[in-house]
Amino acid sequence: MLKGTCHCGAAHWTLEGDPGPATACNCTLCRRYGALWAYDYEGERIAVAGPASSYRRAGKADPALEILFCPACGCVLAWRGLRTGPDGRRRIAVNLRLAPPEAVGQLPIDHFDGLDSFDDLPRDGRCVRDLWF
Repeated sequence: MLKGTCHCGAAHWTLEGDPGPATACNCTLCRRYGALWAYDYEGERIAVAGPASSYRRAGKADPALEILFCPACGCVLAWRGLRTGPDGRRRIAVNLRLAPPEAVGQLPIDHFDGLDSFDDLPRDGRCVRDLWF
């Protein structure tokens, strides 16, 4: 199980199983947060615990999102979709930058153009450890 915690330790997330690649997005929020995301569905492999505040984002081309962050230290924990899919499931992603570097450093990075095209971009061979500094 992978675990990420905010800076003050009040809030955390867990992800069961293989997190898959990390996603770096350049949308108007993600580029400001500097987050690297791992995805699943709410109530399945990902759980967020502890106090959390939220910021709701609604966009034209993307589904409405809620950003969860620690109200004490401000660390971005996760985003959660505000709409459910046809199967009744809700997407959620956790910020891998809150995990210990040795637990996620080897994960490859997928780049997503959330600003313009909403397309996945080709991998450039970098992994999470390449973005720590």
